[in-house]
Amino acid sequence: MKRNIVVLGSLNMDFVARTARLPAPGETVLGDGFQMLPGGKGANQANAAARMAAGGTVVQLAGRVGTDAFADHLRASLAASGVDTAHVEAVAGTSTGIAMIWLDAGGQNSILVAPGANECVEEESVERLRPLFREAACALFQLETPLPAVKRALQAAREEGAITILDPAPACPLPRDLLELVDWLTPNETEARLLAGRELPPAAMERALLEMGARGVVLKLGAAGCFSGGELAPGFAVNVVDTTAAGDTFNAGLAVALAENRNTADALRFANAAAALSVTKLGAQTSAPTRAEVDAYCSFFVP
Repeated sequence: MKRNIVVLGSLNMDFVARTARLPAPGETVLGDGFQMLPGGKGANQANAAARMAAGGTVVQLAGRVGTDAFADHLRASLAASGVDTAHVEAVAGTSTGIAMIWLDAGGQNSILVAPGANECVEEESVERLRPLFREAACALFQLETPLPAVKRALQAAREEGAITILDPAPACPLPRDLLELVDWLTPNETEARLLAGRELPPAAMERALLEMGARGVVLKLGAAGCFSGGELAPGFAVNVVDTTAAGDTFNAGLAVALAENRNTADALRFANAAAALSVTKLGAQTSAPTRAEVDAYCSFFVP
């Protein structure tokens, strides 16, 4: 049985500042802490998947970095978590992507991303990933790399038999022919509203997104959990420190569970637990839980 996980996506260095409240437009506020941490939605998902995967599962990341010091730091951090970065390529004359993240006292955030080398993922390069997709149970995608490359990769992954999971973030309208390549579309409430073009309750939103072409939908509802198949999978109550990579950790947990051939209900509970644990720590990748932590949490706590 295939158990590998492939991620096509972004790698960023995150500059994280904490403040009592987020600044309004034109306003300057004082912060009370700063950290430089590895991030990028693709790298976050690969890192979390590698930390949660069972033995024998290989997590591979494909993406682009610059030729600066940030690139070396990101590769080293991912390798330390067990991610195969052989398909993370350097682009000469381009900076590695960066993100500026402001966190308020409640753990909410505002994020500005400068993509840098992430914009250099070419549609034509996707064909080189077919051998990876062929050996993968699941393939994870996001929208911090160019949409033509994402679409081409979704098609290649589908043709090679991998389960395709798309995190539609940053939010943007998506064409039907792309959504039809997605086995699991995993928007949060803001992203779902943009895709559907209107505010809808969860059951109606799920139906609307399915009618747009996605084969399956998981609505991420933050602390409430997630909604899929007409039912709420409740979240876990935790003390929130930083929500930056909760969605990425959720998607990674979902991929890990589906790669292990778990049923949908079990996969959603595993993903909810992983996301809940991630928000109890600071940072995008440093907050990702290990497999032992998620298993223990699922065993001893109920939503």
